[in-house]
Order: sequence, then structure tokens, then C-alpha cells
Amino acid sequence: MTTVPETKTMKAVQAKDYGDIDEMLSVQEGVKYPSLDDIPARKRKNFMIIKTHAVALACGDCRVLSGMTRELQGPPSFPYIPGGDCSGIVAEIPKGVGNKFPFKVGDRVAARFVDRPKDALAEYAVIHQAVCEKIPENVSSLDAAALASASPAILLAERIQPGERVLVLGAGGGVGSHTVQVMRDRGASFIAGVSRSPDRLLAPPLGYDRAIDYTKDDPFSMAEFKKDKFDVILDLACGGWLRIDEDYKNGSESIVKSASHGGRYLTTMLDKAVFELRSITAAIKLSLLIPSWRVAKSRLWGRSRLPKYNFAMALPNDRSVMTKTMDLASKGTIQAVLDPKGPSPFTTEGVRKAFRLQESRHIHGKVVVEVSK
Repeated sequence: MTTVPETKTMKAVQAKDYGDIDEMLSVQEGVKYPSLDDIPARKRKNFMIIKTHAVALACGDCRVLSGMTRELQGPPSFPYIPGGDCSGIVAEIPKGVGNKFPFKVGDRVAARFVDRPKDALAEYAVIHQAVCEKIPENVSSLDAAALASASPAILLAERIQPGERVLVLGAGGGVGSHTVQVMRDRGASFIAGVSRSPDRLLAPPLGYDRAIDYTKDDPFSMAEFKKDKFDVILDLACGGWLRIDEDYKNGSESIVKSASHGGRYLTTMLDKAVFELRSITAAIKLSLLIPSWRVAKSRLWGRSRLPKYNFAMALPNDRSVMTKTMDLASKGTIQAVLDPKGPSPFTTEGVRKAFRLQESRHIHGKVVVEVSK
């Protein structure tokens, strides 16, 4: 059981403005304890407060801090508390919900963020119950935060059919390290990963069948893959479609089957890892118009040579993905993979170090900050 602090203050990360990680982020004492009463009454019944154990970072955390998407993802005011994917113990639930509420005080839970990543890097955090699930007894809070943040892996892996050959770009990152485990369980016959740390990809729990060091070899030019093509390319690194389309325009042999033969290209990424969205128009172009054009091209006039383009940028805002993730973790089907440089301590330098690591995009699993034991 956990209790609310009598002082109604807490320790939390404060981002004072958009900009450089070392200049903007610090851990501060005396930050106001969150209140469910600050949430509009009609929405309040969906939220609860947890005593935070761990927070896993993602690309969005660095993107929001940079200010490059401020008009669409920016915080309502400064300073703000960054971080969204987390784990902890339920400290407060809404008043008057009775037994209808799916969680109770004292439950150990993990949650994804909703709308934008914020409010988690603090001793106490407000989370949405719809994207939350209880943590199995055999899963640690550190692992649960990492798994919550890597939960897109479940939906991506579900698109793989038994016997298929898969190439993963960005294979060793936070999502790739987990997706491969579920794809293997679903019966993928061959999974190759692309990373600049290939040896790690071959070791458990990842266990890729083949690892390609992109600093030495270009997977799109490898004769063995052109001969024995992949059914699916899963792009978690960004830019893979540009290379596929270049080969299409040049008439080069592809390493992935065409749409007419069941080939697919799956991605959660835009073409660039670092991008700027400063208006609704720019967001529509990048996340809707360009993907829609590629969907049409790969299914109509280009289907004989291009794989089907599939863009999955958002997760459903319901508990199903988290429930599946925690269930697979409980069974041992998926093991959390944390970057070996962590977990980072809940100090100013520890949080800054974690953000710098995430920003580098050269991570080996999920970057996690341990807020409390």
C-alpha cells in the first residue's frame, strides 16, 4: 500500500523550456503534487495517480523537448514534467467510482502515455486507466516500464505470418529488441536484423537468425537476399522506403517480394528520424498525404514490383495492447530489454544522461530511469 505525501509536494523533473537537454532538464524538490481535481470532471473518472517506480523514454520525449513539434505536441505551459511510459503503485483513484474502476490503491501497474509524453518523470504521476495494466508478479517494475514503452512490438509482430522471412531495420532499438521475440513466437521462419552492433542481435533474448552491420554491408544490395527475398521489411530506423523506391525507379532487383506476391513494408517511422511539424498542414502532409500516396502506388500501378506500404504511427487508446504485453511477459514469451547503460538514477545528471542516450538513437533496448525502488 502507498500513501499520499503529507506535504503535497514531490521531487520531479522540470523542463523549463524547449532546447538543449543539459540546459533545460533538472530534478527539483518541492514540485506540486498532482491532483485529480485539476482534470475536468467529465474526464476525471479515467485517471489515477501512481507512485512512480520507473519511466522508459522514447523518441517522442526528446522530440517534445526539442520544440520541433511544439504546435502539435508541446506542453500547455512551462515548466513541464517529461516522460510518459511508466510503472508504479496506484496511490489515488477517482472519488465515487466504487468497484467499477478497474484498479485499486496498492495495485502495481504499467502504463503508456496518451496524446503526448508528459507527467511521468516524478515521484507521483497521473496516468490514464485505459492504457494501463496490472504488472504480473514475475515481472519487475523496471521491466514493466520498458515493456509498456515497447508495446508497439506486439501489434507489429501480429502482422507476421508463420513461415515468413522478415528483415528488421533498427533491429536493436527499444521496439526492435522486443518485436523479434514475438515474431519468433509467431513462427517467422527467418529474421534478419540490421544494426551497427550485430553480435548483440544474435544473442538471447533477441536471437536474430542473421545480423547485418550497416556500417560494413548494405542489406539492400546483398545478392543472397535478392535471390531469396523477404516477405516483410519492418522499418524501425526510418528511410527504408526511400531506398526501396529508388531501386524501383532504377529497375534494380529488390530484396523484398512485391505486393502481388504478398510482400509488405511495415513502418512506424517517417522518412527522417528528426523532423519538424509546426502546423496542421505539415502534419497532414507527412503523416497522411505521403503515406496515402505510397499505399496507393504500392497497391495499384507499382504492385508488381513494390511491397505493400503500411504506416502505423499510432496505437489504439485501449487496454488490449498492454494486456497482451503483460501476458506475454508473464509467460516468458517476451523479455524486457533495457539498455545496459541504465537504468539511470533519478538525479539531474542521471535524467540528462538518459535523454542524451535516447537522443543519440544508438540504443540497445529501452532507456529507463529508476524513480524509486
